[in-house]
Amino acid sequence: MRILYIDTSSSYLYTSIVENDKLISEIKEEFGQSLSEVALPRIASMFDKNNLSPKDIDKIIVVNGPGSFTGIRIGITIAKIYAWSLNIPITTIYSLEAMAISSKNNTYHVPILNARRGYVYTAIYDEDYKEVLKPCHILLTDLQEKLKDIKEYEYISNDEFDDLDVNSYSPDMVKVVNYFKDKENINPHAVNPEYLKLTEAEESKL
Repeated sequence: MRILYIDTSSSYLYTSIVENDKLISEIKEEFGQSLSEVALPRIASMFDKNNLSPKDIDKIIVVNGPGSFTGIRIGITIAKIYAWSLNIPITTIYSLEAMAISSKNNTYHVPILNARRGYVYTAIYDEDYKEVLKPCHILLTDLQEKLKDIKEYEYISNDEFDDLDVNSYSPDMVKVVNYFKDKENINPHAVNPEYLKLTEAEESKL
């Protein structure tokens, strides 16, 4: 099985092609605000480099949040177009799941993204990557309270936090793809962002 993985939920483009549990090609590169302009051409170049076309893909796994509102939409749009136009099976995962599963440490995993104003996007997974706290938008102080009864855990992030010892995140895309390769497929039209909070525009209407 040949699987395309796409994660544009941050300022980074994380994408890969994995075939039969082996890495064919990957991109791990930060593009910042230019991500919307370069994501599709870079993915296309990854296909060209390996003499493949999108129709050679058997499944797509795309990260649908949480993270950058704009970034999430970029990856989802690319994945939905591929899946719908070429009739390729597609499924979604959280960025937080990918962060936890990429870890090689035998401890509880706490992926954490800065959501500003004292809030974070986070979740808690045990040593076997089983969900202890489902992905959520929460005050950092409330997260720390939930962690008081857990003896050993690691924070995982590429964001900076004062007074937190954080392990940097570099996705192990083969490991992530292999973990989710059998996850149930969904209709491409049902692939939507999972922001875990209202956008600022939505909040302003409340």
